Amino acid sequence: MSYPMVVTQEDILRQIKLSGKIPETVEQIIQRKIIKNRADEVGIKVEVAELQQTADQMRLVNQLTTTDETWTWLKKHGLSLEDFEEIIYTNLLTAKLSHHLFAGEVEAYFYNHQVDYLQVIMYEVILDDEDLAWELFYAVKEGEKSFYDVAHQYIQDVELRRQCGYRGVMGRQNLHPDISAALFAAEPPQLLKPIVTAKGIHLIFVEDMIRPQLDEQVSYKIIAHLFAEWLKQQVEQTDFQL
Repeated sequence: MSYPMVVTQEDILRQIKLSGKIPETVEQIIQRKIIKNRADEVGIKVEVAELQQTADQMRLVNQLTTTDETWTWLKKHGLSLEDFEEIIYTNLLTAKLSHHLFAGEVEAYFYNHQVDYLQVIMYEVILDDEDLAWELFYAVKEGEKSFYDVAHQYIQDVELRRQCGYRGVMGRQNLHPDISAALFAAEPPQLLKPIVTAKGIHLIFVEDMIRPQLDEQVSYKIIAHLFAEWLKQQVEQTDFQL
């Protein structure tokens, strides 16, 4: 038999405390205040039309295509319509402030950190036996086997085997440091010497190296990174009381 229960705001606060999330929650509150104060200082305004457009985008992301779906979503997350509008306002204010502060630094940052935005197209087979890995490496280098043959023989996962170990387009942040160092020193197309990590012995074929371009997506990532670093410093320098 189920019994009706009431969850109060005090219950929620108590659970936040018990789950050890007070520091995280306090930091988020401070961040929001810092953003609002700095936006006021530099005269950033949010227009009604911008709020509506951002709200529409947020509903689209959350697949809220009808009014009923929106109200159900709000109820599920314990939000009022005013709360929803505040979330939209804060997100938009954050985006506008980050662009205001760092859009002018994007190009210089990009050219000073191009290596961080390199990507590779790679194929990988992970083995348990290092001697076997070296044997297969030399067999491929000498043309006795193809990487295709090795992948089909030694990859256990069916889908990955069908793709010959294709890992896709990978950036430094997606890779083990030892693997990253070898990959980005390669001259594609190149089969790398076996690399040992905790996961096993990696036999990797680097098909191509993708040089970074300063497009809109990369610019957005750079602005977001610079803003996050700035906000972190602001939080660390802020005195606050609970």
